[in-house]
Amino acid sequence: MHQHCHGQISVMESQRKSSGEDSSGERGLLHTWKGYSCSVTPERVLLSRPVLQAALGTRHGVLLVEGGQVYSFGEFPWKQSQVSEVGPLKPVLESSLSGQRVVAVAAGSFHSGAVTEDGGVHMWGENSFGQCGLSSLTVVSNPTPVAVLDPDTSPPHTIRVLELACGEQHSLALSAQHEVWAWGSGCQLGLVTTIFPVWKPQKVEHLAGRHVLQVACGAFHSLALVRCLPPQEARRPLPDKCGQCNQLLYTMTDKEDHVIISDSHYCPLGVELLDDGEARMEPGRSPPLRLQSSPSEPLSSHTSASAPNLHPSITDHTDYERRRTVAQNGEVLTTTDSDISAAGTDSDRTVGGMGGAGSQNSPYPDDQAVKEYLKKLSDTSLAEETAKMTKAGASFQPPADSLDLLTSDLLPGVMPVTTSSALNSLVSSCASAVAERVVSTCEALSLKKRINCYYPGVGGVAGAPGGVPGGFPGGPAEERVRLEESMQGKKSCSTGDIREEEAEGLSRRLSLPGLLSQVSPRLLRRASRPRVRAVPLTPVGGLPEAGELLPSLQTEVWSWGRGEEGQLGHGDNLPRLQPLCIKCLSSKEVVLVAAGAHHSLALTAQSQVFSWGSNSSGQLGHMACPTTIPRLAKLSEGIRVWDVGAGAQHTLLLADGDCYQPILYYSGQQVREAAQDAPQDQTEGYSYTQQPVLLPFCMNLGYVSGVFAGGQSCVALADRNVTGFIASLHELAAAERKFYCKLSSVKNHILRPLLDLGENYCSRYSSAGQRPWVRESLGTALGPASTVLLQSLARCYSRLCHLTGQHSTSLTANLRRRREVKSLVMLEHASIFLDTYNEYCCSVGNFLVMGGFQALAKPSLDFFGKCPELLQRLAESSEENIPLSDLLVALFYLPMRHLHEYGRLLLKLGTCFEVSSVDYQKLQDGCSKFEALALHLKRRRKEAEYTYHFWKSFPGKMTVSGLDSLRKPPRRLICESSNKALTLQNSGRFSVNWFILFNDALVHAQFSTHHVFPLATLWVEPIPEENTDLYGLKVISPEETFTLLACSSMEKAKWLRSINQAVDKAMSGAGQSGSGAGQRAEPPISRTASYTFYKDSRLKEATYEGRWLAGKPNGRGMVKWLDGRIYTGMFKNGLEDGFGDYVMPSKTLNLNDHYQGHWKEGKMHGIGTYKYATGELYEGSFQDNMRHGHGMLRSGTLNSSSPSVFIGQWVHDKKTGYGVFDDITRGEKYMGMWQDDQRQGTGVIVTQFGLYYEGAFNNNKMQGTGVLLSEDNTTYEGEFSEDWTLNGKGVLTMANGDYFEGTFTGEWGSGLKVTGSFFKPNLYDSDGDKGRAVKLGRLAVRPEEKWRAVFEECWMRLGCEAPGQGENQRAWENIAVALTTSRRELRDCPEMNLSPSHNLTLESLEFNPQQHVGPVTMEKYDRIRHYLIKACDTPLHPLGRLMETLVAVYRMTYVGVGANRRLLLQAVNEIMSYLARIFQLVRFLFPDLPEEGGVIPEPSSDPQDKKDSKCADTQLESPKPGRVVSSSSLLLPVLLPRLYPPLFTLYALEKEREDDVYWECVLRLNKQPDMALLAFLGVQHKFWPVSVPVLGERTEVVSSTKDACFASATETLQQISTTFTPSDKLQVIQLTFEEITKEVVSSLEDSFLWSMDDLFPVFLYVVLRARIRNLGSEVSLIEDLMDPCVQHGEHGIMFTTLKACYYQIQHEKTT
Repeated sequence: MHQHCHGQISVMESQRKSSGEDSSGERGLLHTWKGYSCSVTPERVLLSRPVLQAALGTRHGVLLVEGGQVYSFGEFPWKQSQVSEVGPLKPVLESSLSGQRVVAVAAGSFHSGAVTEDGGVHMWGENSFGQCGLSSLTVVSNPTPVAVLDPDTSPPHTIRVLELACGEQHSLALSAQHEVWAWGSGCQLGLVTTIFPVWKPQKVEHLAGRHVLQVACGAFHSLALVRCLPPQEARRPLPDKCGQCNQLLYTMTDKEDHVIISDSHYCPLGVELLDDGEARMEPGRSPPLRLQSSPSEPLSSHTSASAPNLHPSITDHTDYERRRTVAQNGEVLTTTDSDISAAGTDSDRTVGGMGGAGSQNSPYPDDQAVKEYLKKLSDTSLAEETAKMTKAGASFQPPADSLDLLTSDLLPGVMPVTTSSALNSLVSSCASAVAERVVSTCEALSLKKRINCYYPGVGGVAGAPGGVPGGFPGGPAEERVRLEESMQGKKSCSTGDIREEEAEGLSRRLSLPGLLSQVSPRLLRRASRPRVRAVPLTPVGGLPEAGELLPSLQTEVWSWGRGEEGQLGHGDNLPRLQPLCIKCLSSKEVVLVAAGAHHSLALTAQSQVFSWGSNSSGQLGHMACPTTIPRLAKLSEGIRVWDVGAGAQHTLLLADGDCYQPILYYSGQQVREAAQDAPQDQTEGYSYTQQPVLLPFCMNLGYVSGVFAGGQSCVALADRNVTGFIASLHELAAAERKFYCKLSSVKNHILRPLLDLGENYCSRYSSAGQRPWVRESLGTALGPASTVLLQSLARCYSRLCHLTGQHSTSLTANLRRRREVKSLVMLEHASIFLDTYNEYCCSVGNFLVMGGFQALAKPSLDFFGKCPELLQRLAESSEENIPLSDLLVALFYLPMRHLHEYGRLLLKLGTCFEVSSVDYQKLQDGCSKFEALALHLKRRRKEAEYTYHFWKSFPGKMTVSGLDSLRKPPRRLICESSNKALTLQNSGRFSVNWFILFNDALVHAQFSTHHVFPLATLWVEPIPEENTDLYGLKVISPEETFTLLACSSMEKAKWLRSINQAVDKAMSGAGQSGSGAGQRAEPPISRTASYTFYKDSRLKEATYEGRWLAGKPNGRGMVKWLDGRIYTGMFKNGLEDGFGDYVMPSKTLNLNDHYQGHWKEGKMHGIGTYKYATGELYEGSFQDNMRHGHGMLRSGTLNSSSPSVFIGQWVHDKKTGYGVFDDITRGEKYMGMWQDDQRQGTGVIVTQFGLYYEGAFNNNKMQGTGVLLSEDNTTYEGEFSEDWTLNGKGVLTMANGDYFEGTFTGEWGSGLKVTGSFFKPNLYDSDGDKGRAVKLGRLAVRPEEKWRAVFEECWMRLGCEAPGQGENQRAWENIAVALTTSRRELRDCPEMNLSPSHNLTLESLEFNPQQHVGPVTMEKYDRIRHYLIKACDTPLHPLGRLMETLVAVYRMTYVGVGANRRLLLQAVNEIMSYLARIFQLVRFLFPDLPEEGGVIPEPSSDPQDKKDSKCADTQLESPKPGRVVSSSSLLLPVLLPRLYPPLFTLYALEKEREDDVYWECVLRLNKQPDMALLAFLGVQHKFWPVSVPVLGERTEVVSSTKDACFASATETLQQISTTFTPSDKLQVIQLTFEEITKEVVSSLEDSFLWSMDDLFPVFLYVVLRARIRNLGSEVSLIEDLMDPCVQHGEHGIMFTTLKACYYQIQHEKTT
């Protein structure tokens, strides 16, 4: 009567071969009829467009056609002015909907609805009960919009609707958020209200937060198909208190030897008295307004005002609350069972031993109750139903009629439970313990029927042990008969499903059961032990990668409304005010629900139909009783139903028959032609079906894609098969449905029983303290490894089965809706199928190889018997006397055949399209993928069988110790040489050599030993046969190379090909589908692999992982030694070579030595950093694992015992050559020569107290001639014997010029003994005094001797043995290689990613900018200069590396203690030395560059000459020198900015006194206003500025004006402090002169030339106003480092002027 929606059809005519296939003529043809007799002929309804969907009411119907138009037919009493009745063959267009594109329609008994493309709802028809959702109208004549608004939002926003369902007095809408909205009248709305009708659509809050897939409406009941909750939502904690009466939902009572826990809370506020006197119990828990914290059904009960006068039907159902009591060991155990409803309880049933007022108030039953309880366990099917209902933690809430009489009065002294999570775990453990006791008691009583009791072992799944099955003889006959009726549960609710849904059970807790348990503390302790885990045969949540692509099979059916005909499926005839889950359908994979007037249907993915409710006309398709629970419709075997329709008293089924054209079945009332107008309730004389009957005319309709039913009518939508496309689609879907049924059958009848062999008995017997012999026998038969493989096989099979079920459902939905190629998931997402099949085939092969099927044969024989017909039928085997193990192998390899079926059907579909079309290409590609996989898996099966037979016959071949350890699940045999086809060259006469090639290793077995060569590190090459008659193969492994001899060239070729292919597969991961395609002739010689060395002395027991080349590590890799050493980096020819990282644990310090740097031939060689475990850090050069070359060693930290830093030259791990040693503890810095870690030769020491020594060192001491100066300029020049100890002849000069000359002994600073003469120089002997001043630096290391190692390393990088000796071309090649290598290393290192601009710079540096040989022009010179700037900025370039190192050593030398003014001269000379030596390198790279002071010829154009003649001098002194080449002009701009801070500090210290005098004078003179200062300095009046610019306006200069005159010149001169190089500073001076001139010329009109006498006072004024703090230092720096060629030009004169100003200011006298 009320149909599911069949979305839209997209017609694909353009893609079809036949242009004659007219969409309106061949698609969506509508046929209608009534009844099922042979004389019935369907009538074709002619419409201009294909029908997409139909919906039928009691006497009318609604049709949706392509284009979104809606037609109605039948009787329309609500139409006033229009025709109120139209025949079915003449539908009328609903013109009110024109302009709207409708996507779904629905029909109730007397009203209709439509959903538009934008999700809007339109309703029309009867509205007395508000079913059209429009207030104040009893009928709605035309489609009218109904607003579905969410009142929780502000402003209320419109809800988008996907589909509608309509009943007699109500309507339901499914929103785009998959929530349900209802309006109309009656309890079938599922709303929390007592006021009807409900005019405005309201949300069914009880389903809020769940994902509803479909809704259906009967006359007075509703159904919803709901996706099961995902695992994370199912584990939310339950509420602690009732939302209405605020009392605790859970109570716990602690008795002496047991605990009572109860959740049977009875809420008095839920009672609602109705007009007819019937009492209803509203949910005991408050209805949720949003997503419930507990995903559970309501606990709803019915009661009347007084308990003693309960209605018979209510008291009859108190056996839902079964009491279980078992006496054992003196402990009383009691538990309530609220989970038996689904087993088929009937309203006529009576209760024994539980009624009466006495038992209501007593929590402890008497002995009679125990006996009654044991009687009630007497039927296996009841037990099965109970276990079924409670298996998944989705335990049953007491149904609407069940009052917990045992706890209707709250017990005194109840202890509250604080948190629900604590309660959950407690209930879980208690329940487990209770169930254990019940089982063990049943065992003790020698039950006649087997108990199947299984517990998921997860805490907090409260309902897990809800129903404990058992079988007992006896009991009232009536009870037994009633329970026999529920045996249909064998099909619908079999115990087999327990394990299938274990995963679901672990993740879903719908509510706690009504549990009143008395549990002893000892049992609680026992319950905590681990449980036996089973393999879940239904994947939780389906395949992760399938995601939303395929429909969900993990669904539940919820029902609510009136239930007097049992149409709710809860096992009773009571109404439900709110949705309640039909438990026994939760594991049935329901994919579609339909509702007739008073009966309900559920269609499963396995093509079965469950029906329940009214069966007055046989509409349920079976004659079993009772009809209050879902039962299977009775259909012949092999009939697979895939669409259903439900009318008033009939059911219509669309199914697969023997051929692929669908067939129709009808069950229910026969409709006579004459009696069609009779009232509906007159059923006398009507015949009806006992079970569904085939409608004979169905084959004439074509390919039916959907069926609909309503009232007494039936409708079928069909397509004609013009090009074969429709038939092929139907064939594909039918084949998939058949395949899924086959897989499910194998799973249920073969796989699950095999797994059950161990599982059930284990849990049974272990709980009873008995020996689990079955589990042991299975475990013994299989062994632990094979048991794990069997479980893996079961998991993979289950995954494949689930995917097939989802896919068959998807294909069926495609038939009902679009019927097009692009919606086929198997084409768009083929990888999901390919991967699942691959994984499954792998698991079967692994089990076969390990002899699993052989081992499984015996336990299977015990189970299936001697004649395994079932196995033979399922395995499709016709052979007789086939071994059981072979049958099992055939059975589990059966799914692989289906891949060919996929290929065949896709190819068949492809022939319906033009070859050039996109669809044809897709189908062709899909076909080839599945065919390739089928062939690949066929090969894999052969390999597995070959391997199995090899191991089976292996012991008889040869006795090789330990070879059986090579039998591993994924290992496959390729070939072996037991026929002497392959021998080892040069082996002894009596030696036995057997070669076995597996897919991952080559095994060389000898008489007593065997060796395994992993294929990933095996190289094989043929030995040429020209010179010998031997057919040899050379085999290379990392540690061995040997030659194999074949008996013939054919055998040689076979082994060569086999090994190469095996190696190739082993490297690529042979699991890939279709890997046989595109096989290479031989695997790459370079590859990535892992290997553990067993022989190599250096690498013994170390594991290498990385790149290989012909048997040796080559490229990037990692070695791990057993002692903890790890090397990660580059290899070459088996040795560390290139950049690498090496960690070596220190045994004594429990820390690691860590080296990062370059290697060569297995040794540290090149630049690197070594962090010692002691805390020392060395950065520098290595050679042969030793520090060699330039490097820096930091010892200790600042707060450690002896912190120090050494930077300098090392030779063979010792300090030798020039170096700087900073002894931080003593505050001394040594700069001098070393030998063998000792100071030896000349050197300088400065201390933090200002002492300065230069002179000779010997044996690490000051020994020999030296000069010592103290801070106050006291100087000693003479002999030394120890550090700071004078010993021998010398001269001691005081600061005032007095001096001693003679022999000195003693330590400086602690008293000296002097034997000699004292001299007091004559006051007038100034010349002699000057001659006595000590010249520093004579006894220090000469500048060119310093840092030789740094420069030598740079030369070596350029490929020169010694400075200047090498080839220019080779140098450039080395630069290019260094840059490229570094770029590659940085590219491979993610944390050091290069910017694009940096990358471009490096690329440009790889090329020589001097393109052709010849004299250097200005243009070339500029190019060279720019190249040098970039090169020196890049540490990866040899010059950049040199620059970086020089800066580091310079700062190390002259910073800190080294900032001593006496070192200034050495610091300046060191820079000059750098310039000379770098210039030598530059001239080596650019040989055409003139030498120092050389001239670059000018371009010879006349205008240029004139221009140059004016500014020749300017060009010489500018930062870009024009003609004279000098090292300072070329290199100082690059070098000096980096060295400036330490150098300028030294200048500042040297000039400190002079600068102080100058600064004092500057401050004093700057107190005067401008005019006073100009007058004081003697500036001529004509040069005084008359007005000065202030903020853009000229202001008169008055006597008080200050800092305004020559302001621009002053600002320019101040920039001298912000520049670095002398040339830049000279440029600033020149600009200052120009600014002065500009200001003077503006006030003097005539042409003007400066004379020095005029200029000097003005410049002096500017210098004073500029207030440059360290002007003396700036002057000295310019003077020392100025390019010699500019000293005599204009710049030289200007500099002299500045210098004169500086001295003038110092000596300026002010009065």
